[in-house]
Amino acid sequence: MKDNEERGNIPSMPTTTATNPANPLALLRQLEWRVRHAVENVLSGEYRSAFRGRGMEFDQVVRYEFGDDVRDIDWNVTARLGEPYRKKFVEEREVTLLIVFEDTPSLNFGSGAQTKREALLELAGLVMLLGAVNRDRVGFVHAAPGAHLFREPVRGRSAILHAAATLLGQPAPAPAAGAPEVPWRLLARAAPKHSVMIWLGDFAPREQPEGWMVMQRRYQTMGFRVDDPWEKELPNDGLFAAYDPTAVRLVTLEGSAAERAAHATWKRQREASWHNLFPDRLGRLVVGTDENRLDALVKFFHARMRAGSVR
Repeated sequence: MKDNEERGNIPSMPTTTATNPANPLALLRQLEWRVRHAVENVLSGEYRSAFRGRGMEFDQVVRYEFGDDVRDIDWNVTARLGEPYRKKFVEEREVTLLIVFEDTPSLNFGSGAQTKREALLELAGLVMLLGAVNRDRVGFVHAAPGAHLFREPVRGRSAILHAAATLLGQPAPAPAAGAPEVPWRLLARAAPKHSVMIWLGDFAPREQPEGWMVMQRRYQTMGFRVDDPWEKELPNDGLFAAYDPTAVRLVTLEGSAAERAAHATWKRQREASWHNLFPDRLGRLVVGTDENRLDALVKFFHARMRAGSVR
């Protein structure tokens, strides 16, 4: 890349109003009827089976019988008594959703009408509305460079709507503000065990954060990401310019073989890191800024439901 000196195809820079809606509560209410329709007519009441298809709270150890889930076998008790025993769980009456929104300056990029941040915030709002419609508890952590905001899980449509509006109303991080620090120690006690933790972010190539294995043991972890079309494939128009929100400047790409090779290497590294964080393909969702986010969510949960029905 080099500083822009020529005219080219320059995506419009995101404005504060576009990135942070003036009235996020009104926007969420506009989305709510679509979510309610999806739950009542598409997901058909099977929403909870998209998560673990068993109760989460341990009750007692009972003798294993044919047809029981082998994953529930208590091997210590089995070895001590000489016959198979399994753990019995009590069904939870609600699901707790914990949203982790990792806000980075790189999310402010957009080659089209919408930035990645706008699309990712909408996705987070849809997930929170989904929890509200299903009478779940929903909370969030907004991690920004130098600070974070935590809202403990709450129950009820009004409380969840206001929590979602608070998240959508958070200001975008300043350009070149650096990487946010996700408060993993706080997250380790932010919700009950076996809650659903959904991490939304840009997910540049990275190592697993310290404590991530603890999160995976404590929660059902999922990763949601939004990609811009230019991240999937660079334009084939030769010379073009774009705004780089992390470098805080316009850059010109020449479409050279070296640039395309570097882009391909970055994509491979990013996908390897992404799969390392979320090895289960049913635990990660990638949506394009040019795709319908609610449709993508419905397909994601349907895939989890189908997988759960054959286990």
